[in-house]
Amino acid sequence: MALLWTNVVLSGVLMGLVYGLIALGLTIIFGVIRVVNFAHGAMVVFGLYIGYFTGLWWGMPTIVAALIAGALMFALGYCLETVIVKRFVTRPHHVQFIVFIGLSLLFMGVQLISFGPDPRPSVSQLSFQTITFGSIRVDLARLQAAGATTVLILALAAFLKYSSFGRFIRAAADNRLGGLIVGIPIPQIYAITFGIGTACAGFSGALISPLFDAQPYLAVDFTLLAFVTVIVGGLGSFVGALIGGLTIGVTEAVAALLIAPSMKTAFSYGLLILVLILRPRGFFGAKET
Repeated sequence: MALLWTNVVLSGVLMGLVYGLIALGLTIIFGVIRVVNFAHGAMVVFGLYIGYFTGLWWGMPTIVAALIAGALMFALGYCLETVIVKRFVTRPHHVQFIVFIGLSLLFMGVQLISFGPDPRPSVSQLSFQTITFGSIRVDLARLQAAGATTVLILALAAFLKYSSFGRFIRAAADNRLGGLIVGIPIPQIYAITFGIGTACAGFSGALISPLFDAQPYLAVDFTLLAFVTVIVGGLGSFVGALIGGLTIGVTEAVAALLIAPSMKTAFSYGLLILVLILRPRGFFGAKET
């Protein structure tokens, strides 16, 4: 029994790291630009399709597909912010919500027209491979996704903390007007930040393409998952996104074992409600001033 629980919790932790990266993209965008990207789940699905088709057409390894997905989604996010998002940064929140919900529906429509509504099962051999550590057996796809996610998170944290551009991003998040006064290129900062957030989504989507069937309707699920994760961890918190992802990942794994796999999402939402009641700002969310 102890071995079973160890396998389940480890599986939840590995998946939770990927959830954390998905949520990290959302929280970076909100923390800097102060907009809520309801199209975030559609970005993850684009990554899923990139992982699927690169594997189907060229037999490309999942890691390489994830790098391609991250680069393509960064370009899409940069262009999207430059053309559309920047016009709504200072608009009321309800206007921003409508715009991003519209973008989400637009992207889902594009995916439906381009790829059809039917699920496309993974063609990657990783879907069927496991690796054993003593008595513990782990899906190789989950282990690879968690490892690549950890490397990207550490690289992103180092970039934001130590690079000059990272300091510009943090300054723009702290005080937009002050940044403009001292000459920080806020429009460029916002475009790159939005690109980074969408790149996280695309990279995550391609990484988990061996684990999920690619279909447009997953966009809603991934958007809700990202929101649950960042709210549990604390909206706008880098560390909170990671802890929230790990919490959701383990909660889903335990719920699938104790009750049924179909109930894992219900438990995540139950955890969300509990956190909102006991600690409305999440585990690491800052107090409102």
